[in-house]
Amino acid sequence: MLDAFSEPAFRKVMTKYVEAGPNNIILDLATIDFVDSSGLGALVQLVKKATTEGGTVQVVTNPRVTQTVKLVRLEKFLSLQPSVEDAIAHLENPPSE
Repeated sequence: MLDAFSEPAFRKVMTKYVEAGPNNIILDLATIDFVDSSGLGALVQLVKKATTEGGTVQVVTNPRVTQTVKLVRLEKFLSLQPSVEDAIAHLENPPSE
C-alpha cells in the first residue's frame, strides 16, 4: 500500500535516492494493491524531483493501480509501464513526442 501512513517514509527514501542515485529510476509498484491521494502526490513529487535533477521515473504498475492513476489522468505524467522489461525498453528507446 502507498497511502497516507506509508507516504512520509516512501517520500523520504525516494528523495534521497533521486538525489544520490542514477538519473533514470524504474519504480516497480506491480505488487502494490492500493494507492491513495497521498501516494499519488508522493509519486508526482518524485517525478518532479527526478526531472529537476535531469532524470526520469518509469512506474511499473498493475491494472488496479493503473485504474486509480487513470482516474486522475496522471498515466502519462507518471510514465506507467506494464513491466520492468517495458520500462527498460522505454528508457533505451524513448518515444518521440
